[in-house]
Amino acid sequence: MTSAIILVGGQGTRLRPLTDTTPKPLLQLGGVPVVSHQFARLAAAGIRDVVLATCYLPEKFHSAFGDGAVVGLAIAYTHEREPLGTGGAIRNAVSGLPDDENVVILNGDILSSSSIAAQIARHREARARATLHIVTVDDPRPYGTVEVDASGLVTAFVEKSEQPPARTINAGCYVFTREAILSIPTGRPVSVERETLPDLVADGAVAAYLEDGYWLDIGTLEAYVQAQEDMANGTYASPALPRTIRAEQN
Repeated sequence: MTSAIILVGGQGTRLRPLTDTTPKPLLQLGGVPVVSHQFARLAAAGIRDVVLATCYLPEKFHSAFGDGAVVGLAIAYTHEREPLGTGGAIRNAVSGLPDDENVVILNGDILSSSSIAAQIARHREARARATLHIVTVDDPRPYGTVEVDASGLVTAFVEKSEQPPARTINAGCYVFTREAILSIPTGRPVSVERETLPDLVADGAVAAYLEDGYWLDIGTLEAYVQAQEDMANGTYASPALPRTIRAEQN
C-alpha cells in the first residue's frame, strides 16, 4: 500500500494579502481549496491515508477537513512549532502514517495533471529510494533543476541556479521509500532539495518520472490568477471538479 504527505506549512508570503489570514493551500480555486485538487489526485491513485504537515495557521486545516471524511480520505495532522524545512517536515509527518513501504509527498501549492499511479509504478519498477516527477519548462531558474541519464536515473539535482544545467525541473511530487524518509535527520531543519535528494542522487538511488502535462506552481499572485483562468477555460481539468473520481490502477 501507499500513503501520502502533503506539505502545507508555508506562509505564502508572495501571495499576501490573500494569505494574511488564510494559508495558501486553503485559498479557493475553482470553488474548492487549492489542496482539494491534491486530495482528488491522491484518491484517483487509490491512496486514502494522508498526513497534512502544517506549520502556519494549522487550525485552519483542522476546521476545513477534520478527519478527512468530507473529502473521502483519512487525514491526520502534524504541526511544526518552528519551521523544519521540507525534509524536516517530511520526517516529522511520517509518524502519522501507516507503516507503508512507499509514501507519496506533494507540495500543497502545485496544480498538475500528472498520474500519481504511474509515478508509483515507475518507482517500483526502478526499485528506487526516491522517484521525482519532473517537467520541462522554458525558464528553469526559479526551480530545482534535474539531470537524468539514459536509464532514467537522476544524476544531478541543482537547487535554484542562475545558470541551470537543464530545462527539466523538480515538479514537487515525490515517491519515497519509508526507509529513505527515516534516514532524514531529526531535531533540526532539513531541506529535501539541498540535502536529502542530493545525498540520494549521489548513491544512485533516485529515479525520474517525466510527464509533461499541465503543471503550475501557484506561488505568486500572477500564477494564482493564471490558475483560475486555466480552470475556468478548461486548460486544467481537475479531478476535484466535478467530485466524481475515476480510480487509477495503483
